[in-house]
Amino acid sequence: MSNATSVLLCFVIFLAASGLANGSARIQKVGVYELKKGDISVNLTNWGASIVSLVLPDKHVLGFDSINDYMNDTSYIGAIVGRVANRIGGARFKLNGTLYKLVANEGKNILHGGKIGFSDVVWKVKRYHNKGSAPYIVFTYHSSDGEQGFPGDLLVTVFYTLIGDKKLSIKMKAEALNKPTPVNLAQHTYWNLGGHNSGDILSNKIQIFGSHVTLVDSHVIPTGDIVSVKGTPYDFLKPYAIGSRITNIPHGYDINYVLDPPGNKLRPAAAVYDNKSGRVLKLSTNAPGMQFYTSNFLKDVKGKGGFVYEPHAALCLETQGFPDAVNHPNFPSTIVSPGKPYRHHMLFKFSTTEA
Repeated sequence: MSNATSVLLCFVIFLAASGLANGSARIQKVGVYELKKGDISVNLTNWGASIVSLVLPDKHVLGFDSINDYMNDTSYIGAIVGRVANRIGGARFKLNGTLYKLVANEGKNILHGGKIGFSDVVWKVKRYHNKGSAPYIVFTYHSSDGEQGFPGDLLVTVFYTLIGDKKLSIKMKAEALNKPTPVNLAQHTYWNLGGHNSGDILSNKIQIFGSHVTLVDSHVIPTGDIVSVKGTPYDFLKPYAIGSRITNIPHGYDINYVLDPPGNKLRPAAAVYDNKSGRVLKLSTNAPGMQFYTSNFLKDVKGKGGFVYEPHAALCLETQGFPDAVNHPNFPSTIVSPGKPYRHHMLFKFSTTEA
């Protein structure tokens, strides 16, 4: 085995939004729970159903030094975001003839569920098993009718499981209990395969299994147009260094890819390669889209060990429904009705090759 295969696949985990939990959530116990299998371990907290660290030999993920830091975070590091991840234009939508006005938290728009989204509440630990061939933890959260303006009660469940050889499975389920409602959950991770304090990710190569993107306006709200990536700086159908094209994009990448082929079966979404270390991340999903974001507006964020993170310190691979789908009938629907649960699966595989 080479040195490359014995070192940690290290990466950065972040999330984007802010707010405070409601009073009832504050009185619940917040803890840290470990999943361990072989030489991989994951620490999670029920604050935001968040990943705190993922450790293979030598390294750790970027994050904060204490749970209090997560609770006071304005970057949503490591958390599940919802009820609707990404953006809804104008913080409003119509459903079955009713206009719903949401709690805007990014100008006139809503981002990642509003001022108090799923990343800023305490989740219940429903099951926790850190033994055997597939250690796992299950978090649940009951989102009430009217929370952040969304209709209906929603029961959300997230399963984190270590399986096989260095694989992390994340399964999300949401059940509308009494009314149809939009649902689009995401695990908003920021990755740096060179390490949390290794600098930017511009030399990383990425391959994205999506031949189209959903165009956006100056506020990063989709226009409704779906266009081919061929011949544009968004074309990563073959692996290319991120920095080789980023100068052609204002600020950097922040766009939703339409994954190929369409459908709800698990299939490759992206692969990231760090040639310096030989580390590789591969992501599969059943979601229709994936937001590729190069942490363009990350600035002066103080993380573990006091290290400060700046723009392009990481990349995000947010599998999801299409942003603002509630306002674009040509996008795959994100409406979930009673009796027809929402299901979202992400599978991460970590490996190394010769550097």
